[in-house]
Amino acid sequence: MSAMTQASIKVGMIAEETGALSFMGRANANVARMVVDEINANGGLLGRKIELYLEDGATTDAVAEAKAAKLVLQDKVDVIFGGIYSSTRQAIKGPAVVKGRTLYIYPEQYEGQECDPLIFCTGPVPAQQLDPLIPWLMHKTGARTFYLPSADYIWPHVMNERVRRLVTANGGSIVGEKYHPLDHMEYDETVARIMSSGAEVVFNTIVPPGVVPFFAQLHNAGFQDRGGQLICTYFDENLLGLLPAPHVEGLYGCLDFYQNVSDPFSKTLLGAYDKRYPGKEQFTGGSACSGLYRGIKLWAAAVNEAGSLRQKDVIAALDHAGIAEGPGGPAEMVPGQHHVRMNMYIARAKSGRFEIVESLGPIAPDEAMVPSVAEFGRRPIA
Repeated sequence: MSAMTQASIKVGMIAEETGALSFMGRANANVARMVVDEINANGGLLGRKIELYLEDGATTDAVAEAKAAKLVLQDKVDVIFGGIYSSTRQAIKGPAVVKGRTLYIYPEQYEGQECDPLIFCTGPVPAQQLDPLIPWLMHKTGARTFYLPSADYIWPHVMNERVRRLVTANGGSIVGEKYHPLDHMEYDETVARIMSSGAEVVFNTIVPPGVVPFFAQLHNAGFQDRGGQLICTYFDENLLGLLPAPHVEGLYGCLDFYQNVSDPFSKTLLGAYDKRYPGKEQFTGGSACSGLYRGIKLWAAAVNEAGSLRQKDVIAALDHAGIAEGPGGPAEMVPGQHHVRMNMYIARAKSGRFEIVESLGPIAPDEAMVPSVAEFGRRPIA
């Protein structure tokens, strides 16, 4: 039997191809197809073909949960990727990790604190986004007062707690904090409170679909015209395309990848993606494309090092896996943390595009050490 005719390696992927995050999820699906095709074109993994099992999470946690169960129980995949909202990660985690005992790689920037022997996270966390960005912005602009308009789920709550600590440690204050349901669309009252509070900075964690009317109403109220600063750490080029440029003019973000990063590999990768998938679903950082590319490549490196798909061996290799090239630069797992050290960038929106204003270099995730399976109270990983 020739190598590429052996049983395929099954990779599961949950992408939000429909629903409020479809413009992000379709880009993630594109990245998964592109990377799997690239690996297969170069001989596969361990001489075997990768077979991609792509499921639509529909931007609905219950749907993602059901699809994760299908991937584990019916398709019997070797690994699962995907999820954007942190609540979706938690929905996937139940059937995939807790019940299914399957390796799960979460690619999105998020609030940190995921700490499970079977989960690896390949997007930025607060130590990489907030810790450099908030003091930098306060020093650069002199701003001291922050308002925190937010969606009401785990990511905004944890992020806001970190922002509060950073702002107060640097001599500032939080003058308002307001949480809304994820699908909330009317923000007149919140915008009025922001304007009357005199806040110099709006740190936004309202998410699609509500972020579009929120930024429109904030702009129309004159927040930027009076010198107000916008921060949104998940905002990327895919999201800029949802709004008129003036609504987000001057917005600051901090991500692992923007489309105008200067390293040759990132430019080549972006060009290859754009050639294969011309259209509005762009390869971006905040939409998890960069974390997904990084995650699949790190997993593939771990499988090659392990020399098998035995999950225990793959996890041991993945714990210290690295890639010399990736979107935004090289990346490596921090041993014991299941999170990635990666290059980070501060960027600012200008005329509908992001311009990098500070290249921060490689930053460690500074996450907790992940307990062993025994410490976690589960049966050993096979």
